Amino acid sequence: MKSFAGRVAVVTGAGSGIGRALTRQLVSEGARVAASDIDKKGLDETLAGLGDAATGYLLDVADRDAIYAHADQVVADLGGVNLVINNAGVALKGTVREMSDDDLHWVMDIDFWGVVHGTRAFLPHLVASGEGHVVNISSVFGLIGVPTQSAYNAAKFAVRGFTEALRQELQLDGSPVSASCVHPGGVKTNIARNARTSNPAGADPTDADAFDKVAMTSPERAAKAILNGVRRDQARILVGPDARLLDALPRVLGSRYQSVVKLVSNRTLR
Repeated sequence: MKSFAGRVAVVTGAGSGIGRALTRQLVSEGARVAASDIDKKGLDETLAGLGDAATGYLLDVADRDAIYAHADQVVADLGGVNLVINNAGVALKGTVREMSDDDLHWVMDIDFWGVVHGTRAFLPHLVASGEGHVVNISSVFGLIGVPTQSAYNAAKFAVRGFTEALRQELQLDGSPVSASCVHPGGVKTNIARNARTSNPAGADPTDADAFDKVAMTSPERAAKAILNGVRRDQARILVGPDARLLDALPRVLGSRYQSVVKLVSNRTLR
């Protein structure tokens, strides 16, 4: 897919951050976009000024049945679909010992199952279009393990494995659809501010500010990098210089990378 002009794109988590930037960038390149989010206010802000080029949908990606209904509705409304970007995600800070089952399920239902159901619901429609692409957003935390991020790591590693297997299956089938897994580094979005902590007594209100200071990439730059990766049909799309560094770390050091992460981590296990 070298051009998005005249194509129909689906973007989840479009109410802010990378999802908002992707929606606007796709519209600027001539695509029609089905933009969804669970946050109506944020979604309305994304859609402002985009006119008929973008259609908004309220969607909870943790709800499997809602995702399948959404896929059918988008095709009914827009006549088909060519590009699906499963972007919606949440974050959780908490150790394996202290996080609750509810914490873990919350992250997995959105960050992993939301991606799985989003892929499976739209895949037949992508195949029917004759030219399609699935983009699943993982993270640099889908490349390395990090203390207090075990739930997020689990979801993002799972997204990576799922998407890499999917891409190979599509190639073996001779499908007109391809798939890419995206690993953003630090991007200035609201994910850190909206993150949960499994130990409220130990929550640090400055965590989000600290994240903003080290985040090296704007949502707009991230969106452009992702769409350029789609145009090149890249299997793994790395977003930001920090993503390229962290991708190289386990390649060079193998499992010894964990000692490096432990030394530089500013997160303290309790």
